[in-house]
Amino acid sequence: METTIESLEWRYATKRMTEKKLSDDQLEGILNSIQLTATSNGLQPFTILVVEDEQVKRKIAPVAFNQPQILESSHLLIFAAWTKISPDRIDTYFKQVTEERNLTPNALSDYADRLKKNFGGMTSEAQFQWASKQAYIALGTAMIAAAEAKIDTTPMEGFIPEKIDEIFDFKSQNLGSTALLALGFRDIENDPMASVKKVRRSKENLFIRI
Repeated sequence: METTIESLEWRYATKRMTEKKLSDDQLEGILNSIQLTATSNGLQPFTILVVEDEQVKRKIAPVAFNQPQILESSHLLIFAAWTKISPDRIDTYFKQVTEERNLTPNALSDYADRLKKNFGGMTSEAQFQWASKQAYIALGTAMIAAAEAKIDTTPMEGFIPEKIDEIFDFKSQNLGSTALLALGFRDIENDPMASVKKVRRSKENLFIRI
């Protein structure tokens, strides 16, 4: 069985894709990995749009600098972080935990109140930045899951967030676009990066062992 390390050696930020479609099982496998990803306090403070519609992709492409992966991808994931960690969102999460774990109604009240106090003392920008960091954890999880399934990915920050937010009316949903992830299959003939050596900093330079 191929190891995670071998899968990471195989993957790269794919520059050109073939427009081949993922199967339903392949897509659901990646979405499952995102659903199961670790996040601080388990809040999962983000929403992911799964874009397959070609007309919608065409709306996105100009505000993502016409990167070819937008249109060539099988699916485009848009990671949108919460712009507000509101008491209602915290209550909704802990209500679900309480119900699914068969806890007494107020078992997690103190925990929830601490989070409300902590986030209530943060600016809106700080809340969004915190949520965006959690979204990036999910992004990384999706990329690893995709690599293990031999599905190519391209993570993207090269887009105009305000324009993406306008297209999907994120502001009214207290969301802000954070990152894009193209899913598909590499076009070896047209992707100049498909066969180049992966270059990473040495372990000696990357890690400090204490």
